[in-house]
Amino acid sequence: MDTRARGIGLVLAFAGLLVIIDTTVTIVALPAIVTDLDTTLPRGAWMTTGYILGLIAVIPLTGWLAGRFGDRRVYLAGLTVFVLTSVAAGFSPDVETMIALRVLQGLGGGVLSPLGTAIAMRSVPKDHRGRIMSLVGLPILIGPALGAPLTGLLIDAASWRWLFWINLPLGVLALILCLRHLPAPQRGDDHARVDWPGLLMVTTGCVGLVLACTSIGDSGRVTLTTGVSVVVGLALLAGFARRSLRIAHPLVHVRLLARREIAAGAVIILCFAGGYFGASSILPAFVQGVRGDPVSIAGVLAVPAGLAVGLTLQIATRLIDRVHPRRVLVLGTGTALTGAVALGIALSLDATYPVIGALSILVGVGSGATLMPTMVAATRGLDGPELPQASTVLALFSQLGNALGTALAASTITLLITARVDGLDPSGPGGLAAIVALEPAERAPLAQQLAGTIGLSYVTPAVLILVAFVAAVWGMRAPAPVRTSRSLVR
Repeated sequence: MDTRARGIGLVLAFAGLLVIIDTTVTIVALPAIVTDLDTTLPRGAWMTTGYILGLIAVIPLTGWLAGRFGDRRVYLAGLTVFVLTSVAAGFSPDVETMIALRVLQGLGGGVLSPLGTAIAMRSVPKDHRGRIMSLVGLPILIGPALGAPLTGLLIDAASWRWLFWINLPLGVLALILCLRHLPAPQRGDDHARVDWPGLLMVTTGCVGLVLACTSIGDSGRVTLTTGVSVVVGLALLAGFARRSLRIAHPLVHVRLLARREIAAGAVIILCFAGGYFGASSILPAFVQGVRGDPVSIAGVLAVPAGLAVGLTLQIATRLIDRVHPRRVLVLGTGTALTGAVALGIALSLDATYPVIGALSILVGVGSGATLMPTMVAATRGLDGPELPQASTVLALFSQLGNALGTALAASTITLLITARVDGLDPSGPGGLAAIVALEPAERAPLAQQLAGTIGLSYVTPAVLILVAFVAAVWGMRAPAPVRTSRSLVR
């Protein structure tokens, strides 16, 4: 790639780093925030859930916004909203204000991933797209390594509020760099109108599914209300898909899924994101509920896995330019599936932290060879308006998979604890909260039973990753790319 393309990739990477670190530090700092704002852990978890729902709500609008105002302008506006709401979140007097601001922050951050991908990929020839995406994916390598230590340092030296305020100087620098280096905006149909009924249908449908899964995790029961929420959510999404196929200017161009490689990519991203992030949410439950250790240990265990994701991504996205995409994706999903199954067995046997950390690296390697490479492989043949349209479709599937996978994993843990663990106080909290609240003397006789229960919960992410593996085997059959000259692939 030339110097201009490298500059674009690195600038997008720096802006994306703010989002990755913000997500990481919020998860690690949750206990400190909950304590300071005098609220409960389930209520505090809505800071993350609300952010994800904000992402889901704005992603369908991204394609229309880019077509109407230009991808560069919308990207800069999203980054500005993200930074300003982050600073405001640092002043939150209570958890309700924090949740509301996190939803707004999600609305700003939601446009960055699909538009950043589209801007990067249209900036280089098709046979260089894997390489520029390896630069855009650098935050996945750097973010986990910086996030956990930064959280501990700022909380110990100052306050959790500085985790949000630090985004102001970094965000201003990112905006200056974007203004100087991002290419001129690309616009689509200036006269297209927003499909407001479609936006309401897709947003309500996604939120309904996530809330249904979350309610199972909170209560430990599958109620009639939960079942109705699932049915209504699925019906709304089906209605949205049907509407998108029938109108001239849909929010999400569902008809792109008629192309084999995009449909396969959507299934891989949806299921793998759900499995990967669901698996990631189980480890803190093991650390706190089985071992009785602070959640910061789970943050330390996540650092090697995060580095594995980033390092593998650097290799895999470059390989997409040179070998058949199917080889990379089958290897990635297969490696992650092996790691997830092995982690479930290891946790069931109450393995040591070094063993668990090593197996988490295996899942991280699989993630690095799957998520970003799938995005490149699915969109590599597209140009013009179709590129941001397809990026929007895949980003929506990714965020929905993230939210559903995390909620399903939490629900699985709660249901298994309720069904399998004896000796818990029926009048006390349920699910994960019940085992976290145990005193050491109460936890000791239940340790093996608790370990087996948490280990068994890996069945949910393992099944999701298995579906992604099958989609990679049978769906990704796009023609292998033509090899370029040595000067281009060095």
